Amino acid sequence: MKLNQMKVFREIMLTGSVSEAAKNLHRSQPAISAAISTLEEELGLRLFERRKGRLYPVSEAHYLLEECSEVLSRVDLIQRHITNIKSLESGKLQIVSMPGPSVFLLPDMISSFSQDTQDIQFDLISRSSDLVFQLIAAQQYDIGISDHFEGKLDQTSLVNAQVFKFECYCAMRKDDPLAEHDVITPELLSNKPMGLLFEEHESHENVVNAFKQRNATINARIKTRYFIPLLTFAEKNMSYAIVDPIAIESYRLYRKGNEILTFRPFRPEVNYTTSILRPVHRPTSLISEAFLEDLVEKFMAIGGQMIA
Repeated sequence: MKLNQMKVFREIMLTGSVSEAAKNLHRSQPAISAAISTLEEELGLRLFERRKGRLYPVSEAHYLLEECSEVLSRVDLIQRHITNIKSLESGKLQIVSMPGPSVFLLPDMISSFSQDTQDIQFDLISRSSDLVFQLIAAQQYDIGISDHFEGKLDQTSLVNAQVFKFECYCAMRKDDPLAEHDVITPELLSNKPMGLLFEEHESHENVVNAFKQRNATINARIKTRYFIPLLTFAEKNMSYAIVDPIAIESYRLYRKGNEILTFRPFRPEVNYTTSILRPVHRPTSLISEAFLEDLVEKFMAIGGQMIA
């Protein structure tokens, strides 16, 4: 039993007329009559009695109407869902990210991305960069954001990565005397309390090396695993911090015009690299492609330079 036959049968049952069914389906009356005759022949079952040029449904036809209506309603629903998916109005997007972007940046982007629809579902979880990489390699999420792992990428064919380099800035209170400088150097920060990421992180090593290059003394007062907590310590005047633009953008979203901190370029230049990860074997949805474009655009807008 074909969908077209179901539609013809249902229309005749609802209208009680071949001519009305033909009109509603934009087909000729002979085509409608032929469709019903073919359906009865295929089913081996008479569905209508023909009296004086009209069709009268037999009892079995009423049962068939219920079944056909359920099938056609389901088909209509699937077609609407497909239309919504194609227009990015329906679907699901699963994102796993290191904590920094997942606190403010990604929620803000997701809200903007889905502001015109309520039918897109989002999973956003926060994990360490190592776990982000593992989950993407396991094909469990659509998009991942992590620290850059060049060695790991070379060892697997399960993950695609777009790598971005960011120039870091020095965070300090707006009322700090150093805020008068256009550029902050290790000499200006020598012996002053600093907030750094943990020692194994590339940012920690890069900052320490920058101080060594200038023969300045680094006073590592505070160490955290992520950039965002360093901004709170800087607000409380406990330390300065060298942070990436993702953390700065997150801070501005959080404070929304009530910023306590200001940010100055740091020289010699200290860079931080991060990766947008995609699973190689997970089916790519239109929604994930569209959100990925927004994410790449955002990274570049806040100073990211794509290097791979």
